[in-house]
Amino acid sequence: MKSVLVGVVLLTAALVGAPQASAMSLGNYNLHIPDRRDFHTWVLSLVSPCRNDDNSKRTDCIDAMTMPQPIAKAVYTKAEAWLVDGRYTMVIDDPFGLRCGDIYYGPTIPTHDVYTWDTTTLAGQLVSTFNVGCDGAPGGQRIYPLFLTRM
Repeated sequence: MKSVLVGVVLLTAALVGAPQASAMSLGNYNLHIPDRRDFHTWVLSLVSPCRNDDNSKRTDCIDAMTMPQPIAKAVYTKAEAWLVDGRYTMVIDDPFGLRCGDIYYGPTIPTHDVYTWDTTTLAGQLVSTFNVGCDGAPGGQRIYPLFLTRM
């Protein structure tokens, strides 16, 4: 009976003391932006924790890369994803962000893109800002929902 009691106590201590699992971890994710007019699919690679000046790991930032598939009229980007209150924020200046006319061969407009997503639900949004629109239209902003799936 004593060994059963010790086993229960150890099991309980292990469960109570275990770190809480997070939905977000380093690795590769499919980045889905279904409403954005783009022919690419995207991979978001969360590479490693950001580093302090003394090379120690940070807990509020992850080095990230975006990888377009295919790479035609798109660029690989490297950015830092900052963690605040359970949400990551990543900023990318995309030289091909807004597609005008023919989606494959038409002109493109540079955008300033701010991605945010929740670490638990892996859902968020992309706010894409541009100084001038297609065909000389005024600049503006578009907001797209996004979600991530672990690869």
